[in-house]
Amino acid sequence: MFTGIIETLGEVTAIKNDHTNIHFTISSAISHELKIDQSVAHNGVCLTVVALNDGTHTVTAIDETLNKTNLGGLKVGSKINLERCMQMNARLDGHIVQGHVDQTAVCIKREELDGSWEYRFKYDASAGNVTVEKGSACVNGISLTVVNSAADEFSVFIIPYTFEHTNLQDVNVGDTVNLEFDIIGKYVARLMNR
Repeated sequence: MFTGIIETLGEVTAIKNDHTNIHFTISSAISHELKIDQSVAHNGVCLTVVALNDGTHTVTAIDETLNKTNLGGLKVGSKINLERCMQMNARLDGHIVQGHVDQTAVCIKREELDGSWEYRFKYDASAGNVTVEKGSACVNGISLTVVNSAADEFSVFIIPYTFEHTNLQDVNVGDTVNLEFDIIGKYVARLMNR
C-alpha cells in the first residue's frame, strides 16, 4: 500500500529486454536504502526490487504491466516518481493507493496559472472507472485532488512543490500517464453497476 506522496525522483539509467519483460535500472536518492524483494511504486506501479548496485536498483515489469501502464515508454534518462510502501504507524498524507494502475490517460491540457499549473487528462471511460469532484486520483503515482470531473476526463491543479519534485514537470499535451482511481470509488461504482 502507498499514499501517493512521492518521496523522490529517480532516473532510468539502463533498460534491458528479457523475453517479454523489461528490467529497469534506476538511480535515486533512496536506491541505497532499498532491499531486495521490497515493493516500490514507480510512476504509481508497484514493482519488486530485484537487484541493487552502487546507488541504483533494478525492477522488472512483465508484459501485462507494460501493456497497461506508461512504463514501456520509458527511456534511459527518463525521470520516474518513486515512493516506498507506507508504514502502518505513520500519517496517511495522501490517500490509500494500491500501486495497481487501472489504466492510462492522455494529457489534453497543460496550463501555467501564475504560480500553479492545471493539467487535464482524458481516459477511456468504457473501463468503468470514474472520478468525482474533490475526490482523489493517482496520476503517475501522485495523490491529487480531482477538479472539473467529467465522464471521461478530469483536471488537477498542481502547486509549485509538486511540480518541482515530480515528473509532472515533464508531462506535456499528448503524453501518457498512469491512473489509479480511488479504491473506495471503484467499489462504489462496481456495486452501483450490479
